[in-house]
Amino acid sequence: MRWSQFFIPTLREDPADAEVVSHRLLLRAGYIRQLGSGIYSLLPLGQRVAKRAMTIIREEMDAIGGQEFFLPALHPSAVWEESGRWAVMGETMFRLKDRKGADLCLGMTHEEVFTSIARHEIRSYKQLPQVWYQIQTKFRDEERPKSGLMRLRQFIMKDAYTFDVDLEGLDRSFDAQREAYQRIFDRCGLKYSIVEASSGAMGGSESNEFMARTDAGEDFIANCASCGYAANLEKATSRLSVIEDEAGPDAPEEFPTPGVRTIVDLTTFPGGAAADRQIKTLIYVATSAETQEPFTVLALLRGDHPLHETKLADSIGASAVRPAQPDEIQALLGASAGSLGGVGARDKAGASKQQVRIIADSALRGRRDMTTGANADDRHLRGVDIERDIRPDSWADLRTVAAGERCPRCEAGTLDVFKAMEIGHIFKLGTKYSEAMGARVLTQDGKEVPIVMGSYGIGVERILSAAIEQSHDADGIVWPRSLAPFDVIVTVTNLKQPELVEAGERLYKELRAAGLEVLLDDRDERAGVKFKDADLVGVPFRVTVGKKITDGKVELFERATKQSTDVGLEEVAAQLQTRALAGL
Repeated sequence: MRWSQFFIPTLREDPADAEVVSHRLLLRAGYIRQLGSGIYSLLPLGQRVAKRAMTIIREEMDAIGGQEFFLPALHPSAVWEESGRWAVMGETMFRLKDRKGADLCLGMTHEEVFTSIARHEIRSYKQLPQVWYQIQTKFRDEERPKSGLMRLRQFIMKDAYTFDVDLEGLDRSFDAQREAYQRIFDRCGLKYSIVEASSGAMGGSESNEFMARTDAGEDFIANCASCGYAANLEKATSRLSVIEDEAGPDAPEEFPTPGVRTIVDLTTFPGGAAADRQIKTLIYVATSAETQEPFTVLALLRGDHPLHETKLADSIGASAVRPAQPDEIQALLGASAGSLGGVGARDKAGASKQQVRIIADSALRGRRDMTTGANADDRHLRGVDIERDIRPDSWADLRTVAAGERCPRCEAGTLDVFKAMEIGHIFKLGTKYSEAMGARVLTQDGKEVPIVMGSYGIGVERILSAAIEQSHDADGIVWPRSLAPFDVIVTVTNLKQPELVEAGERLYKELRAAGLEVLLDDRDERAGVKFKDADLVGVPFRVTVGKKITDGKVELFERATKQSTDVGLEEVAAQLQTRALAGL
């Protein structure tokens, strides 16, 4: 391609609304343009990078037996109602009605559609396993679209689905997909961690996220450098030091605490308690994932431990949780936040004709002589034995781990916590969808069983964003060679010198004939402008045709290292073939 004929609308200044590095550089370098909130157009450069990423994805999916589909983005509500997710997805799903009044939606994901095909076409274990995938446009009505291509309302996803006759088959399929994902992201030049994660609305028994480390990320990852343990904070655990408690009194003792509203307040109040000797009580309103009915939950944690809401939702089978409002808290327990506690909470709630479920964090198990709110303003209780005086309905890991805590898997390690962005997610769905939608097969012994499924997704635009977040400098993008829109830019410094133009044209043809993707910068611009644009766009190599052509040489510049070497005109194609195609 010739730059003079190619649409590359570069910008000299940073866009005012660009929030993260990848957003800023994709706009400045002419890869994308915004149409609306969370809606972006891929311009020719952006489309070339996306296609390169999709080629890598297709090659690795095909290598493990994947068969590519292309399914509708417009779905009738019926299939989502069968799976139970029509209501669960709530406002995140784009919904519409056709001219006859029938309910439709724009697909966020395609578990239901693929399951619908499987139930009609797969009858016997002899037809399994199957690996189906597609690369398709998806839609989410994001509440807060942001960060350029990182959180979109319309996006491109590779979603794959495996179908097996039993759980052992699912394990093999899951491992094959996991290994394929590693090859995909390795080939894309990304640095990533594979972490344990929550399955959320997808459901299933197990899921792994592929997370690219970047300060622009929206998730926090806990990682142990000693053993490689890694988990999203929504799943991460750690080992805590054992706290030995005194037996305490035979029953809780109430005492006045005027003005005490927080955990910190109570640590400094005369006769109060250290944060790790307090029971923090948080009241949440949850929505049942099964019935979609609301219910109230008291979550109990150690005073110095923060709650992770996803852990809470997962532990109680909720599709959503929200903190209770002050008036709801007052109506339930007759006190304000800061004076709440689990002791007598069931009786208080019962008097208001409400029921509550009490769930306690595992770090509180066995704790005695603790302090908590008395469910009366400006009053607290000391000497609380959680199992004697509160009797939680269930125990679960609810707290958010912190950097520096001990690794749950090895003796030597401590946890580091860092920000990362999700680039892929794989799920063991099990029979969640096949049971709900009637996708069943006959086993070898003639028994009818639900198909065992897995689901596997990669965000294409997120690959682009992650690559830039991890590989850029003050001058612009530094693309991994496998993703770059072109392998090399040939820059002719002065169009008024025929010998430079002639040499540039010759190199352009020779490099293309050598199998390289070449962009010829034939614009009538100053050399400095061309160099800045080339650095901004981030193509791995630049061949500068300038005054050294009189000696039969050109300058070969490598974008990543910023190293320049003089190369004979006859040697350029061979050198670039070796260097530009290495590792692809």
